[in-house]
Order: sequence, then structure tokens, then C-alpha cells
Amino acid sequence: MLDAKITSIAQQLVDNLKRAKKHIAIAESCTGGLIAAAITSVPGSSDIFDYGIVAYANHIKEQMLGVPSELLKRHGAVSREVAEAMAQGALNLARADIAISTTGIAGPSGGSIDKPVGLVWVSLATAADTSSREWRFSGSRAEVREQAVIAAVEMALEYSGDE
Repeated sequence: MLDAKITSIAQQLVDNLKRAKKHIAIAESCTGGLIAAAITSVPGSSDIFDYGIVAYANHIKEQMLGVPSELLKRHGAVSREVAEAMAQGALNLARADIAISTTGIAGPSGGSIDKPVGLVWVSLATAADTSSREWRFSGSRAEVREQAVIAAVEMALEYSGDE
């Protein structure tokens, strides 16, 4: 069951994209399909949702989304560079106007001093631009993932409101 806040902002996003006649695609790693689930929980989302890819493994990021292996080696999967490449790859695969990606460390293990548990990168790509935000969430694995979903949907909502 989705959190009420997630349901509410997903509804707003779907409504905004419908009004603007825009489509969205999603590339998720640490959120594991939760963003796609939030959007598709909204009735009528098929009018704006092209697809979602859960690219958890690096070879899927490379093969499906076209993330260069050099970026993964140089910056790691949890980085601005990889998040942006994931969003751009999702945009290129679809006839979408906007693509969102997430990559991060939900925990409870897997973190380091440089990349602690709770670190999440969210990127948004359009034909004109790609932008990213770094987040440092806290809480359980489920809470980190939920916060990342909210951040991603809100980022898309900001874009959808600019039209």
C-alpha cells in the first residue's frame, strides 16, 4: 500500500502531465519500481506513462539504458553522472518528454564514508536539459526508498508545473 503523500503527489503529476500532453519514463535502481508503481496507481496514468525499467545491476544499466561502463568504473553506480546517464537513456528509449532516474544506497548495509547509506541521486532528463539532486536520507531501508520516491515524483512535479 502506498503512502498517502506519495499517492497525492503522483495524482498531481499525472494530472499535470495529462494537461500538458506529456509522457514520462522511469529508470530506477534503489527504488526498485516504486516510482512506476506510484504513477501507475493513478487511474488514467496510461495516458502519460511510457515505461519503467528497474536497472538494479550495472550490466543492465549499461545494456538497457546505455550507461557507459567507464562512468560506472570512474564514478560508481551511485553518482550524479550515472543517475544522469540513466535518465538520458530512459528518455532515449521512449517517446517520453521527461525521464526520471534514481540510484542510491538504501541500506542497511553497502554504505561507505564517501557514499553512506541514505545517499540517493535523482535525475530528470528532457530533450533540452538534464538536472540532478543529491539527497541524504535517514531511516530504515523502506523509509529511504519511500523518501527517494517522494523526491523523484516531486522533482517531476516541479518540471510538469513549469509548462
